[in-house]
Amino acid sequence: MRKSPAAPRGTLHRLMLDSRILRGNRQGDPTEREVHVYVPAGHDGRDLPLLFDIVGYTAGGPAHTNWKNFGENLPERLDRLIDSGALPPVVVAFPDCFTRLGGNQYINSSALGPWMDFLCDEAVPFVEERFGCGGSGRRGIFGKSSGGYGALAHALLRPDIWAAAASHSGDVGFELCYLPDMPGVLRALSRHGGSIERFMNAFETARKTDGKDTHVLMILCMAATYDPDPSQYLGIRLPVTDETCEVIPERWANWLAWDPVQMLERHGDALRGLKALYIDCGDRDQYNLVYGARRLHRRLDQLGITHRYEEFPDDHSSVDYRMDDSLPYLVRALLA
Repeated sequence: MRKSPAAPRGTLHRLMLDSRILRGNRQGDPTEREVHVYVPAGHDGRDLPLLFDIVGYTAGGPAHTNWKNFGENLPERLDRLIDSGALPPVVVAFPDCFTRLGGNQYINSSALGPWMDFLCDEAVPFVEERFGCGGSGRRGIFGKSSGGYGALAHALLRPDIWAAAASHSGDVGFELCYLPDMPGVLRALSRHGGSIERFMNAFETARKTDGKDTHVLMILCMAATYDPDPSQYLGIRLPVTDETCEVIPERWANWLAWDPVQMLERHGDALRGLKALYIDCGDRDQYNLVYGARRLHRRLDQLGITHRYEEFPDDHSSVDYRMDDSLPYLVRALLA
């Protein structure tokens, strides 16, 4: 629903990208991917900066361009912000990165797929060649939750591509946001003889999706992302023991290596070249992410890495309004 009915409407292009990089992925996910691209009113995209929107778990990029009740979808938000002068004109791409395991953290995984390569080495050139936008120093990436995690990971690992990044309520502080779920995951798997394969078969053939099972699937997706095990079904192995839920140190270490707080120690210098780094989190985030965000913010300060950090009085849900702050910040930095 448009909050500014008089704002000129941008054009939304619905494109298809048949990925070479995703061919043969272990999950059997389709290689043909929809990429929606927003171009502001009065522009064809040429010479404008480019943003990529990577969404949270259970969603795909095109979800942000759908009609939305009691609020704006993202193209409507962009129309309003650009019309008001708060946001300079910008091209925004919405790639579909949904997977069999319900979502994406947007990094490369032998089990889930080479999603970082797909975005950086296929989707970005695909959009830029079509619209003449972006280019070195004029690309930014943003997302919320899993997308917020992905934005941080891309900023740390692919500074050759991204010049700005925004993480809204991103996954940080893994022992607080993931380990508390492990007992529940084991209980759910016990209904299927402890078998991930049987759980997946039941989930994929159910006539109705159970939200509790979707949360279990999320942890399986994280396992396939952070600690793929080629010897296991779909490459999934949990970092805890089946019977006593004790952490398996060598497996959990593989997860922790992907925690942005830990990644910062190895790749933090990549952030020094960014034009903008924006991080925020609700102060009552129900997934405990605010504590990881604070740790990340503190360490960035200690390392002298410029960033903008904000906490706001809310939880993890329905916080797209935060983009009213982050997107103008990113785009103005890209244009500087």
